Amino acid sequence: METGRRREPQRVLLIITNAGTISESLIHALEREFPWVVVEQVEHVGAAFNVFSHPVSLILVDLALIDEAEERAAELLRTHPQALTAIIEPHDQNFDQSLIKVPESNLVRSVLPMNLRLDLWLSVIRLMLSGGEYLPPSLILRASRNGHSTALPSGNGGRLPRSRSDEARFAELTAREMQILEMVSRGLQNKLIAAEFRLSEHTVKIHLHNIITKLGAHNRTEAAARFRSLKERH
Repeated sequence: METGRRREPQRVLLIITNAGTISESLIHALEREFPWVVVEQVEHVGAAFNVFSHPVSLILVDLALIDEAEERAAELLRTHPQALTAIIEPHDQNFDQSLIKVPESNLVRSVLPMNLRLDLWLSVIRLMLSGGEYLPPSLILRASRNGHSTALPSGNGGRLPRSRSDEARFAELTAREMQILEMVSRGLQNKLIAAEFRLSEHTVKIHLHNIITKLGAHNRTEAAARFRSLKERH
């Protein structure tokens, strides 16, 4: 566990889903891993406008309810201005369905797959609670194969059009992603980066995944080289 997490301000993780989509064991795992987070679960979009005990930092929406959520996107964003919204991708759904929803969405910024190992799943949740955005690598690969790679929103970790400048690509990175990329450019490995920022190695890997896809790079080495080149130009 990260040593400072209990000093975090209380926040709400709001789940909008039919009962049973996220198991009780996963809810308990969330509460153990993030003791400052209050998990609230509602079964319809209208209940998301209730007054909660703390500010909502993350909204997870069942894929089956996303159309209604999109229709009320402006209201949701006004009610919970600090919240990032993600689609819950159930085990028995195909990523193509989320692909249709995410690129043109005014609300959804990420996809939360439910077929990950628990530690990886919690790392994705941690990233989202910190304001980071996530698309599963399999979704990006599927989009690329179907010719949709440039349509994915850059803020979600989708590949950016090749015509965009490095400056524009780097502008899409979060402050944390820039910090991690700077350390990668110095040759530091994930374990040392994780220790520096008091993160898990899995969280560092997720950040690196987002960095690489946002920059349109092939790997961490190329991303680091672009970072060094950018620094030299400035």
